Amino acid sequence: MPVRFFYSGLVLLLLVGCAPRPKGAFLETKIPTTPDYANPANWSALPDREDVADLTPIADLKDLQKDAKADVFYIHPTTYTGKAEKNAWNASLDDAKLNEKTDLRAVRYQASIFNAAGRVFAPRYRQAHLHAFFEKKQKASAKRALEVAYEDVRHAFQYYLEHYDQGRPIILACHSQGSLHGMHLLQEFFDGKPLGERLVVAYLAGWPVPKKFFNNIPVCSTPEQTGCFCSWRTFKEGYVPGKKIPDKDIACVNPISWTDDGEMTGLDANEGAVLRDFEQVYPAFVGAQVQGGILWCTKPKFPGSWLIWTKNYHPGDMNLFYMNIRQNAVLRVENFLKSK
Repeated sequence: MPVRFFYSGLVLLLLVGCAPRPKGAFLETKIPTTPDYANPANWSALPDREDVADLTPIADLKDLQKDAKADVFYIHPTTYTGKAEKNAWNASLDDAKLNEKTDLRAVRYQASIFNAAGRVFAPRYRQAHLHAFFEKKQKASAKRALEVAYEDVRHAFQYYLEHYDQGRPIILACHSQGSLHGMHLLQEFFDGKPLGERLVVAYLAGWPVPKKFFNNIPVCSTPEQTGCFCSWRTFKEGYVPGKKIPDKDIACVNPISWTDDGEMTGLDANEGAVLRDFEQVYPAFVGAQVQGGILWCTKPKFPGSWLIWTKNYHPGDMNLFYMNIRQNAVLRVENFLKSK
C-alpha cells in the first residue's frame, strides 16, 4: 500500500521529541574512526559496481551510468535516528545495520533518481544523530557533531576529485542533513572557484538555503538553466510552519515547474512519485506551489490517504517528484553539454 511510504519517515518527525537521543556531551574520544574513502565499503554507491543507486522502479526506466557524460555526487539525509550509545553523537561506518538502512531507505529512493543523468557517487559519512537538529541544551555538542559529518563529506568529495573525477560536469544531489553539508560543499569548492564552471546544478532539497548564500551560484529560475541551485521544503497546502510564512529570502523552487513564480502546478504536471514499494511510478500524485520560502503540496489521494494527518512532507521532498527530478537532471546535463 502506498501509505507505507509516509509512515517510513513522517511518523519519525512527529515522534522526534520522545525518540532516543545521544546521552551525555560530545566527546572527541568517542568520535568513530575516520573513514578511508579508498575503501569501496565506505561508499554506498559507486558507478563501477552493482548497488542500490543502479535500481529503477519500473522496467521502462534505465540505469544509464555506463555511458553517462556527467557525474552525480549524492549526500544522503539523516538515517542515524535510533538509540545511541552514551556520547555517540555521530554514526559509525562500521554499523552494518545502519549502512543497510541508509542504502535501502535513502540511496535507493533518492540517488537512483539520477542514474539516467550521470555516474552516481554516494559516500557514507559519520552523520550527526537526528537530535543534533533539535537539541536545545547541548548545542555545542550538536554543532561539533555536524562539523564531524561535514569533514567526512568534504574528504569524500576531495577523494572523488583526486581519483574519480575526469573533468566531467557535476550534479550535486542532497537531502536534509545532506543538503546542509551540500551547501557548504558548494560554497567551499564551487562558488567563485574554477570548479564552478563544471556545475550542472545542485539539488539542495529539504533544507532552508538563503537565496544569496552563494556569491556566484544563483537560484535556478528555468528548467534548463545550469550553474544554479534548486531548493525546496515540502508541506501540506495551506500549512504555515510557525507563526508566519517563512522568510521570502529563503530559496524555493517548484520541483514540477522548476520556477519560483508562485503558480500552482496541477496534478497533471507531476510525472510521477515513487513510493515505499519501489515497484511503480504514480503519475499525477500531487500538485505543488511555491509559497514564500516553502513548497505547498496538495494532499496525496489514494486508498488509506485519510490516515495521513501530518502536514510536514519532509521525507517525501524527493520521492513525491521522483520523475520530474529525474527528467530535469537529464535536461540540465544535455543543455550543459550543448553550451560547451
